[in-house]
Amino acid sequence: MTEITRRNTLKLMTTALLLAGVGFSSLPGKAFAAGTITVLNWQGYGTDEAWSLKAFTEKTGIEVVHDYYSSESEMLTKLRTNPGTYDLVVLNAARCAQAVAEDLLQPIDFTKVPNAKTVDDNLLSNPNFSKDGKGYAVPWVWGMTSLAIREGMPVPDSYAALADPAYKGRVAMDDDAIINVGVGALMSGQDINDPKDLAAVTAALKSIKPNVKLLWSTEDQWNKSFAAKEFDLSLFWSGGSVRSKRNSKLPVTFVVPKEGGIGWVDGLGIPVSAPNAEGALAFANWMIDPAFYVEWATKVGAPASSNSAALEALPADDLSRQVHKPEYLKTMGIVSGIPDDRREAFNNVWQEVKAFYAE
Repeated sequence: MTEITRRNTLKLMTTALLLAGVGFSSLPGKAFAAGTITVLNWQGYGTDEAWSLKAFTEKTGIEVVHDYYSSESEMLTKLRTNPGTYDLVVLNAARCAQAVAEDLLQPIDFTKVPNAKTVDDNLLSNPNFSKDGKGYAVPWVWGMTSLAIREGMPVPDSYAALADPAYKGRVAMDDDAIINVGVGALMSGQDINDPKDLAAVTAALKSIKPNVKLLWSTEDQWNKSFAAKEFDLSLFWSGGSVRSKRNSKLPVTFVVPKEGGIGWVDGLGIPVSAPNAEGALAFANWMIDPAFYVEWATKVGAPASSNSAALEALPADDLSRQVHKPEYLKTMGIVSGIPDDRREAFNNVWQEVKAFYAE
């Protein structure tokens, strides 16, 4: 749910540009002609910006067409059932690991992605993107869930602040099982993806009960409730905090405590049967180019680039640059793919905690 909401937000921001853009086919077609690549992505999520595609084609001679998916499971199905159709696919780190395990992706030839030299090592070496020492996706953009606090209030240095009596009735939690189990894991000193002691996770989350005012599920709900001063401290998205402050003028400060943020990373992979892998590599290089990223981030709005040089190219006072500091990557845990039984266990923990909050 978190992933869909995040991308839907970007989709809303780019609707006007899409309507004014070139006439991309809504179907993949057969992009077998030399100089053409077919990209599989969420609609309105960076790769299909009309101004960018025009500039890319003028520079390389490569035409770009798109096909879209509305869920990550649909993305994997399209890769499985349409061999030879796609040249580049955008996929979350957790789904990348699954695609690699199913032999759906080919190794990336990083010598043909020169901008990858300045991609942060913490992202490049993420195990979800690699197997047997080979990289299977170019890390593209990232973000995280952490703490947000009303400006002027003491800045917390730990998720333990969520249970601090000083915030009685003033805390909002993201209504997402994976995120909350991750927070409970960090509060009890465990791995966010595989906490061994779920009882400790449950206890940590239940300790927040006296402070919980709101369980939010959308950015709009968060903005309206924060503006109405219903809470002061919350779990929140890094990109959401930028938009809340920039667009809604809300007095919010994003904080990454000592335990680190709960992160996500999207990568650019090349299907094993890609007709034009060379063209796809050129486009991947373009997507992490500082020139493209600065335009995307400042004129449209974008998640943080995986390319440190691209983030550093943003104006010094850019809110996204201020929120997505490179040092946060050193402590950020990245949400990985988890087996169904563990996902069910996480959901059970969160349902138990929510019922406890409601008592």
